[in-house]
Amino acid sequence: MLFGAHVSIAGGLENAPRNANEIGCEIFQMFTRPPQGGPVAAINNVTVEKFLSECKRYKLKEWYVHAPYIINFASGNNRIRFGSINTIKTELERASIIEARYLMAHLGSYKDLGHDLGLAQVVEGIETIFKEYKGTTQLLVEISAGAGEIIGRTFDEIAEIVNHKKLKKYNIGVCYDTQHGFASGYDIRTPKAVETTLKKFDQTIGLDKLKLSHCNDSLTELGSHKDRHAHIGEGLIGKAGFEAFLANKKLENINFICETEHDKVVEDIETLKNIRKNK
Repeated sequence: MLFGAHVSIAGGLENAPRNANEIGCEIFQMFTRPPQGGPVAAINNVTVEKFLSECKRYKLKEWYVHAPYIINFASGNNRIRFGSINTIKTELERASIIEARYLMAHLGSYKDLGHDLGLAQVVEGIETIFKEYKGTTQLLVEISAGAGEIIGRTFDEIAEIVNHKKLKKYNIGVCYDTQHGFASGYDIRTPKAVETTLKKFDQTIGLDKLKLSHCNDSLTELGSHKDRHAHIGEGLIGKAGFEAFLANKKLENINFICETEHDKVVEDIETLKNIRKNK
């Protein structure tokens, strides 16, 4: 059980490991391109060598890439649809080059096509990627907070993608975000609530699919369907909730990434380390 945060790559990808080390990360997450779109810097051999050297220098155990926010596999606009397929394929390849273990992605929204047609298009798009992809980075579908018709609002929606008969062989995993899950109605505020939520996850998706967790408290109440992160212990999940979550034996080999505001992310990581030490 290791802890870290999302860090900046300002000035170059090779700066991310140093940025991670400065805030106490054991692991870290980053974008490799602007999250809202824009020019994409090439990852050349010099950059890769510097990046991996810095990871080794700071004794960082793992690192992950978050896909940009412009993805929508279920879009009714073909430019967006095929652009999303290309972006995820490219990001998987870029992540593999820098030896990132996972690529996290939100897959878009069903609002254009509805659930059934949208799901079919999502499956087709992911299948297109993996028919050609030869890299090592594993794709993770992240649970969403559930606003509107965002894909992945429930365990059932995630399961019908990662366990789909056409996709199962590609070993797609899941990233569980504590705030998104809470906003979607999955409680983790007590040991009993954590056990109930993890049991439902296992029955619906399979705990073997759970690879990583984003660790964020919530500014909004259970089932709010609003994506509003808070610092650990300062939201409605509360410190006791994270103590209960991290104490569950089913999560003892899961790593945690904070996506909280930079002003107190050092304290968030330290809080999680103290919970780990005392559990």
